[in-house]
Amino acid sequence: MGELAELTNVTKRTIDYYTTMGLLKAERSASNYRYYDHSSIERLTFIEKCKANGLSLDEIKKKMLEKDAEEIDVQELRLKIKGLEQDVSDILANFDKNDPKSRADMKKQISNESLSLIQTLLLLVN
Repeated sequence: MGELAELTNVTKRTIDYYTTMGLLKAERSASNYRYYDHSSIERLTFIEKCKANGLSLDEIKKKMLEKDAEEIDVQELRLKIKGLEQDVSDILANFDKNDPKSRADMKKQISNESLSLIQTLLLLVN
């Protein structure tokens, strides 16, 4: 906690209060000392900037919860994109294995919307 206080020019008491409020998250060492990771510096800097702009701690906490939720959404989206990339790779691998007549038959089974989606995904992947 002392290092975090020095790095951010915030008192230990303030860090303790923010931790109690749930604005900061501390891990515990084997000897029960609190320690903070690098993201705590960013969070503490964000808190102090918001306070300087006149936001209350409750408003800051709400903003931080929204920010955390957005980060989770982005991570989920990245996972979905990876899954779609794999699906497209599988389709293309099977498509390339087929003879021209089979490829033409496969194209007929794919709707125009699906084909457009596949083309868009290929652009995003590459």
